[in-house]
Amino acid sequence: MTARMLITGASGFVGNVLTPKLQSAGYHVTALGYQTPVPTADSSLLCDLCQAEAVAAAVSQAQPTHVIHLAAVSHVPTSFAEPLKTWQTNVMASLNLLEALRQHAPQAFILFASSSEVYGASFKQGEALDEQAPCQPMNPYSASKLAAECAFSEYFRQGMRGVIARPFNHIGAGQSASFVTSSFARQIALIEAGKQPPVMDVGNLQASRDFLDVRDVCDAYIRLLDLAQAATYPRLFNIASGVPRQIDSMLSSLLALSDHDIQVRLDPQRLRPSDIPQAIGNGRLLHETTAWKPAIAIEQTLRELLDYWRQQVRSHE
Repeated sequence: MTARMLITGASGFVGNVLTPKLQSAGYHVTALGYQTPVPTADSSLLCDLCQAEAVAAAVSQAQPTHVIHLAAVSHVPTSFAEPLKTWQTNVMASLNLLEALRQHAPQAFILFASSSEVYGASFKQGEALDEQAPCQPMNPYSASKLAAECAFSEYFRQGMRGVIARPFNHIGAGQSASFVTSSFARQIALIEAGKQPPVMDVGNLQASRDFLDVRDVCDAYIRLLDLAQAATYPRLFNIASGVPRQIDSMLSSLLALSDHDIQVRLDPQRLRPSDIPQAIGNGRLLHETTAWKPAIAIEQTLRELLDYWRQQVRSHE
């Protein structure tokens, strides 16, 4: 019997990478989205996840055996600018999906993509955090993700099957330029094309983060889906490399891939007062449970990210 996957947020950065990987793994993928059909999916159902009846109808029609819930407002500055939209999208839409599954596909196994951001102030300990670390959100995005986790945990307690994943910073081709490494790569591509003066504006370069290739994160999601066959399993997993990488070193690696002489300039507007010096995860539980570990070198990811933005800049000439 073909496994039927329902995926929300399929048209986003992660969804575009994950959908073909799921198909290669043998899933029939139905994309549940708000605006336009997702061409890479096997089928698409259009509905507003914030409309409970529409979500229930879509789940009833799809009859999924597996679900991955990616859809979210995932940009921290946007969550400050639009808190109401953030809470509605990240919490109420999750509840609508959970309730629709409870009513129309109660045997489905669901993976909720949360975020390492939920740890927040706990990162100030300066060590790699495991799943037992206290959650201390520091922005509306992470607070809403933690609230959604609570909803998933409650449905799990009542018998629904599934897991919560907390991925750390994942990057790669196709990511919005509102995220740091993608912003760097885009600026370099614009400078190379003569569309921006040879000066890059940057924020805090001293912070260290646990960077992962988006394809590695997607592979972790697919490994976690295999737990649907297990009688018992942990409910919560970090997806992390455990390797701290300073943002300055990521920028240096990108600049080294260009033959242009580029000046780096600190922009005070890009500095956030709540910047955590180091945010690193302990991914031991995921590795011990599924044997997953990162497989793609970050240097390769950065090279492909820069090539992606070079292509984007050329295509808009």
